[in-house]
Amino acid sequence: VFIVGTDIPAQYFLPGGAIVRVADGEDVSIGDVLARIPQETSKTRDITGGLPRVADLFEARKPKDPALMAEISGTISFGKETKGKQRLVITPQEGDTHEELIPKWRHVSVFEGEHIEKGEMLVDGPEDPHDILRLKGVLALANYMSNEVQEVYRLQGVKINDKHIEVIVRQMLRKVEIDSAGETSFLRGEHVDHDTLLEANDKARAEDKLEATYKPLLLGITKASLATDSFISAASFQETTRVLTDAAVTGKRDSLRGLKENVIVGRLIPAGTGLAYHKERYRKRHQGDEVKVVAKKPTPVAKTEDDSEALEKVS
Repeated sequence: VFIVGTDIPAQYFLPGGAIVRVADGEDVSIGDVLARIPQETSKTRDITGGLPRVADLFEARKPKDPALMAEISGTISFGKETKGKQRLVITPQEGDTHEELIPKWRHVSVFEGEHIEKGEMLVDGPEDPHDILRLKGVLALANYMSNEVQEVYRLQGVKINDKHIEVIVRQMLRKVEIDSAGETSFLRGEHVDHDTLLEANDKARAEDKLEATYKPLLLGITKASLATDSFISAASFQETTRVLTDAAVTGKRDSLRGLKENVIVGRLIPAGTGLAYHKERYRKRHQGDEVKVVAKKPTPVAKTEDDSEALEKVS
């Protein structure tokens, strides 16, 4: 729509399926209806319809035709189009430009000259949790997961505290991928526990060595459960034969640090009063291992007969 007396266009982006009510070249006034967007018919939804969505979130599955998010912050411009695709260019204040080729059938939600921040949506679609983690960070991912899961249960009037969802997300983010090994024993591209990496970096820092750099990794709950250090916990979940065979062949040792493996073997879980019990057992065991050296009093030796008589009287 061109404003009267100028060549400045006013752009209106319409979603797919919209019905345009005006013809090309037609004069319009303020308040005229340009297009109608058909309303979706309301469907009866229950919790069973929302559970597949929850499963997709906790398994960290990539959605079909996900939203395209900005890799860097900068100003939007559109370059030369190619066959079936339009070229979108992001120009930062400093550094190299970033280009994206977007299929023409997809709806671009930004316009020429707009300034965007890293992680903002360029093309409409379902958000990919892996992209959110990579571009926005762990906190943004936790908020996204919590809101999406709560939305499913909120429709049924079910109240869930966020901490339950956050505990699951924390387990999904246990692993990290090594970017640079530094002077540690890791390899580039290796997947290790976050706690293990922090311990190795603390040790390297204490010895004035180069620390390892990493990026967080998002695993689905199935993969995260099988990737745990405890083979007893992993075997109780899925693929029992494979997990136990692998543990036997490689000679793994389970330190029984988690809740699940302690329940399986019938021990107190290391939480609450059970934690104090395990700490006391650990302390006593290490005290028992200490070797106590007791100095013995030397036995006197008689050199002459007079000395022998004196020793007999003393004894």
